[in-house]
Amino acid sequence: MEGKTIGFIIWCIFGSMFLCLAVYSWFSKKPMRFWANVEVFEVSDVKKYNYAVAKLFCIFGIVLIVLGVPLLIGQNSAWILLSVIGVMIESITVMAIYSLKIEKKYLSFRNYVDTENESINIHCK
Repeated sequence: MEGKTIGFIIWCIFGSMFLCLAVYSWFSKKPMRFWANVEVFEVSDVKKYNYAVAKLFCIFGIVLIVLGVPLLIGQNSAWILLSVIGVMIESITVMAIYSLKIEKKYLSFRNYVDTENESINIHCK
């Protein structure tokens, strides 16, 4: 096997790990963690939250595998920049989608400080 084929196979293995993570989160009964070493917030609907996270991981894994295709051309190709920059943009996009859409949609309690009473109030969404 050539080095470029081995590199693409390893790249696909990493993409497949995200697909396996998507399947695991699809069937999980507990809220799936997205960030490392951070407790999951209190989720309003665990099943729908896990489905949303599973879809996000699935799309990430598929796009990651597709971004690895330039590895088949060769390491000295300028197309490898597409893979490197694509993974950076994809990662930032996934983090933004999780933070701005999924986390806010399934957050069950919001804490805020009442400036008049200087107390913390907890409100359901």
